Amino acid sequence: MSSDMSYTTEEIAKLLKISKLTVYDLIKKGELPSYRVGKQMRVDAADLEAYKQRTRMVPIPGQSAEVHSPVHSQPPASFSTNRPVVITGHDISLDILANHMEQAIPGIRPLRSFVGSLDSLISMYKGEADIVSTHLLDGDTGEYNLPYIRKLLVGSSYVVVNLLSRNAGLYVRQGNPFGLTQWSDLSRPGLRFVNREKGSGARVLLDEQLRLHGTKPEQLAGYDNIQTNHLGVATKVASGEADVGVGIEKTASIVGQIDFIPLIRERYDLVMLKTSWSQTWIPALLQILQSDTFKKELQAIPGFDLSRTGEILFEA
Repeated sequence: MSSDMSYTTEEIAKLLKISKLTVYDLIKKGELPSYRVGKQMRVDAADLEAYKQRTRMVPIPGQSAEVHSPVHSQPPASFSTNRPVVITGHDISLDILANHMEQAIPGIRPLRSFVGSLDSLISMYKGEADIVSTHLLDGDTGEYNLPYIRKLLVGSSYVVVNLLSRNAGLYVRQGNPFGLTQWSDLSRPGLRFVNREKGSGARVLLDEQLRLHGTKPEQLAGYDNIQTNHLGVATKVASGEADVGVGIEKTASIVGQIDFIPLIRERYDLVMLKTSWSQTWIPALLQILQSDTFKKELQAIPGFDLSRTGEILFEA
């Protein structure tokens, strides 16, 4: 194992034959030193080896060599017996929510996982996430999220709660030199597009609009030019490397030097499976979402509609 190597949380989970959730827990406790590269958490090979050495099975005096007992290092002072709650999604509102949960709900430790909407629901189905954020448009019905949730979480008991609503549309270069005003304009020849990754809400929105307007992906020059968040897409347009991309209004105001063309109001919801454990903290989470304190923090961020924040939209 080279000391220059580093591993993602997924790689560590495979190496140690544990779940990603356990890896996140070890990182949160401080037992696995980590650092962030882009949106990935990484652990150096030397730190992983040190952790393995601390937890290696050693013989206990008086026992045969075949009988062993684990010897663990003393946990750091920050160790907590609180159970981790994994919250998926990219939006800053989720970071604010995690902070409120950590302060207000005993017995839990919020952990953030930066994955897109569709992958978030899949991770919940696989038991890897506790609170999933999603903004997935079903083009045939015009409905957000529920058609996907019903299909992916079939047979499960869950609750869907609104977090916020926001404008989605097109990032274009300042002055909108191509005069883009609608989804069908994306098929114009000569436009350089920048896209989001598969599974993200923005990618699903784009693909649904292309399908509804009879536009093939290969008609978009740059359809395979991928960025993993709204900020990356907006920055590519602002720098002149692309002419247009799909994203949300808030990010356009952060980046500046681009114009935003609002085309749809998207609903950004939270999904939680109803288990004996989650139902001990879901009521407290609803209180946070409905509180004036939480809403005031979100109101300071432009582009958020909080008129339905904390409203239960569906229960199964």
